[in-house]
Amino acid sequence: MRITTTSCLCPVLVCLCFVQRCYGTSHHSSMKVTKNQTKHIEGETEVHHRPKRGWVWNQFFVLEEHIGPEPQYVGKLHSNSDKGDGSVRYILTGEGAGTIFLIDETTGDIHATKSLDREKKAHYVLHAQAIDRWTNKLLEPESEFIIKVQDINDNAPKFTDGPFVATVPEMSDIGTSVLQVTATDADDPTYGNSARVVYSILQGQPYFSVDPKTGVIRTALANMDREAREQYSVVIQAKDMAGQIGGLSGSTTINITLTDVNDNPPKFPQKNYELYVPESAEVGKAVGKIKANDDDTGINSEIKYIITNGDGASVFTISTDKETREGIISLKKPLNYEKKRSYIIHIVGANTHTDPRFSHLGPFKDTTTLKIIIGDVDEPPLFSMTSYVMDVYENAKMGTLVGAVTAQDPDRSNSPIRYFIDRSLHGDRYFNIDANSGAIKTAKTLDREEMPWHNITVIASEVDNPSLLSHVPVSVQVLDVNDNPPELASDDDVVVCENSRPGQVIQTISAVDKDDFANGPRFFFSLADELPNNPNFTLQDNEDNTVSILARRRRFSRVTQEVYYLPIVISDGGSPSHCSTSTLTLRVCACGRDGKVRTCHAEPFLSSAGLSTGALIAILLCIIILLAIVVLFVTLRRSKKEPLIISEEDVRENVVTYDDEGGGEEDTEAFDIVTLRNPAAAEELKFRRDVRPDIQVPRHSPPLVLDGVDVHEFIKQRQIEADLDTSVPPYDSLQTYAYEGRGSPPGSISSLDSATSHSEQDYNYLCDWGPEFLKLAELFGEESQQTT
Repeated sequence: MRITTTSCLCPVLVCLCFVQRCYGTSHHSSMKVTKNQTKHIEGETEVHHRPKRGWVWNQFFVLEEHIGPEPQYVGKLHSNSDKGDGSVRYILTGEGAGTIFLIDETTGDIHATKSLDREKKAHYVLHAQAIDRWTNKLLEPESEFIIKVQDINDNAPKFTDGPFVATVPEMSDIGTSVLQVTATDADDPTYGNSARVVYSILQGQPYFSVDPKTGVIRTALANMDREAREQYSVVIQAKDMAGQIGGLSGSTTINITLTDVNDNPPKFPQKNYELYVPESAEVGKAVGKIKANDDDTGINSEIKYIITNGDGASVFTISTDKETREGIISLKKPLNYEKKRSYIIHIVGANTHTDPRFSHLGPFKDTTTLKIIIGDVDEPPLFSMTSYVMDVYENAKMGTLVGAVTAQDPDRSNSPIRYFIDRSLHGDRYFNIDANSGAIKTAKTLDREEMPWHNITVIASEVDNPSLLSHVPVSVQVLDVNDNPPELASDDDVVVCENSRPGQVIQTISAVDKDDFANGPRFFFSLADELPNNPNFTLQDNEDNTVSILARRRRFSRVTQEVYYLPIVISDGGSPSHCSTSTLTLRVCACGRDGKVRTCHAEPFLSSAGLSTGALIAILLCIIILLAIVVLFVTLRRSKKEPLIISEEDVRENVVTYDDEGGGEEDTEAFDIVTLRNPAAAEELKFRRDVRPDIQVPRHSPPLVLDGVDVHEFIKQRQIEADLDTSVPPYDSLQTYAYEGRGSPPGSISSLDSATSHSEQDYNYLCDWGPEFLKLAELFGEESQQTT
């Protein structure tokens, strides 16, 4: 680094001395001559001079971990401007200046006042200046230099992780890699051998070894057997200074486990075994266990057991319990001490996972012999069948034999057997059983239509040991006899259309029979003997257990007869045959041309429409309310017509309008026409009720003559009476009387009296005019039937 002065710009050579007191040697700072150029100082103009030598230092060195009583000398700063008179002042700034590093302002000597640790901080960067003590002007520009902390071997190697856990398969070859460990040293690896680490094994020989440079642990002994020893503890040491004397060291522990390989075949502890099994053992249940030992673990010790041969291979089976590695012997077939008392089987236990590398160690399986001894047990009675099915005819007498069950004692004692029915399951006592013979008989009369099958349970017990029981199910079928006559399948009414034609099928009906099919169909239909020739209907047997009802006349009328009753005799095909008479109700209804029913009697029609009682009541209430409204309306209208003049002072003209319209020719109650035909029956003159009479009729008014019978004269008299009446209101009243006259030669064209005439015309053509004329066609059709 260049240092120049502002006056003469002469280069200054500074000698830096370094003394290493710890080792008794001194180190001098390196000197380097470089070219220099001037800088602007305090505004002076730039002047170029010939380059001169300058003083530059690279770095100072100081030992770490200094423990001496005096501060450690680092080096010295010196300027050419220093004449030794104390006029030059040296200033030190930067890292640690004033705390760790102190400088003598007069001499420029630098000392370290504290012990330094290279592992915490390896170097310090500082700046030096030389100024005039009296003027405070720079004699030398600021220059940067480095103080480097020199390393000593003060840190031992360390293993960052540990202790370590490793595994290696048993029976591994020599040199098989197990694990690599690495130690670190905090000292300076670039200075000396302080950080040069060498590995060695302190514990674990002769089984394992370690590479001194890489720290890789390897097996050092062949055929290490896990079954002999499984765990090993190995201690590895790491030492710096390349393992020389005086170096620092650290150690770690590695726990090595040998993993299992399948190098041991299974072995049965014995070559012959015996097993006792009672003959009462249940099929499918375990009767014994057997186990072959295997020193391996995990899947290498899994064993599969097989029964290879022997007379018991078809009676017994064996399976493997995966948790206990045991062979579970189970029963495949029932045992019988009286038939066979012992079995011999051969069992093989073999490994399921083998390793070809160790096949030379022998076959990985073993064989043993098992003798099974059957024990005699007092067994319950044994029925000849697992279940029984019997049958008996219905209506059979009490005590009729249904069938018999048999059981015997399977033991050699052959104890007598007693039978009884389990009443706890079947409370109804339909059957009884003979306790000695096992014969089952009826206890009640049976009805197939009520219960076609009966299920009972029969229990057998030994006389010598009643606690031993056996159960067997017995099903009894009740056979059918022809004891039920046939009857109609439905009791619904049959609809007969009024426009039915002779030979037309009114409806097809069928019959049912509660008896079995053998005593039921085929059914035969006929009319009752008392009505062999029915004029209205006949039957047609369809020979498929149905019958069709045919009409024998052209038309039916609801007015003439609404309901017909047709007795039908039905007989079945049983032996002997049964028959019954059923009465069929036929109801006459009005139907359309397509055969759909339009209306019947009021009650069936409402019921067919699906109207409930509540709906009918609601309809009647609505009708009553409407009638009440109509009556109230008429009453109010009549009450409004009474007073035409409200007060005597009201002299305005009043027009009374009557909008009543006659009911036509059929309205015979709106006006009594007899009064016009017989004027003599009229009452004597009465005053009007719609006005208040103020003046009485004079006595000298001409009397009205009512002798005549002519209506024309009667009207004239009414007109005269109205003209002479002085009590009428002061407004015009128009009264119109329509009169045809006394008679007409052609006669009346009114239809009021047409009901008395008879016509022989055929009105069937009205049915072809459409639905609007159906009612008219029905009226004239009924009239023509009544007249004929």
